[in-house]
Amino acid sequence: MSAASQSAAASKSAASKAPGKSNAPPKIRTKQVSVFYGAAQALFDVSLEIAPHRVTALIGPSGCGKTSFLRCLNRMNDVIEHCRVDGEIWVDEEEISAPHMDVVALRARIGMVFQKPNPFPKSVFDNVAYAPRLQGSAPNRAALAEEVQQALTKAGLWEEVKDRLHESALSLSGGQQQRLCIARAIAANPEIILMDEPCSALDPIATAKIEDLMDDLRRRYTIIVVTHSMQQAARISQKTAFFHLGRLIEYEETQKLFTTPQNLQTQNYITGKIG
Repeated sequence: MSAASQSAAASKSAASKAPGKSNAPPKIRTKQVSVFYGAAQALFDVSLEIAPHRVTALIGPSGCGKTSFLRCLNRMNDVIEHCRVDGEIWVDEEEISAPHMDVVALRARIGMVFQKPNPFPKSVFDNVAYAPRLQGSAPNRAALAEEVQQALTKAGLWEEVKDRLHESALSLSGGQQQRLCIARAIAANPEIILMDEPCSALDPIATAKIEDLMDDLRRRYTIIVVTHSMQQAARISQKTAFFHLGRLIEYEETQKLFTTPQNLQTQNYITGKIG
């Protein structure tokens, strides 16, 4: 099957999951966002709006700026030496680079799941309990245990680990570790979850579980996911942004982008002519 046929077929799955057009105000809005690493510019004037309670996929060739853009949304680029971000990023009408912005609080509101599972070298329980303990949201042990159970349940992991809570998180399988990292992010009570190629290190069975989980989680959270797989983007997302050479080329409803792209570069990418 050609790349175009695969993309079209996969987009039918996304279409079956896609909600109607939302009239809600955007959860995230960016205006002319550019990213520089020293003298090198990695991202050029990206402006877009991300609706709440949707999965938005960022696709494009390696090095096209997807992850640089994702890391702008919770100011993770701040920790990279010689990295500079220009432009405006608004979350619920609040500019996140404003002088009064509490970056720690911002990252609690906007959780992040990385490409490779990165559980702490602690027990399963302590991984998920980390954020509630830090935030002081659980007044006692029973409340903390309830928060841990709720986060693991939302991450689709509770039944698999409820008898292993005090074992090392590193003893879990790769797919379980990634869902544990999602549970850890959920335990911080975020509004938005960023995912940077969360399935790239997983086998097909674990990948399917993560994809099903994302579709469920979007009903509670806004999800933005970087993926190297066009087929995955078509399966999981309601809206897709295509990046190329640091520029946002096209941003559209997923089914429309994969079936009737408006830009020749997008068409060339999804048909495999560029990549």
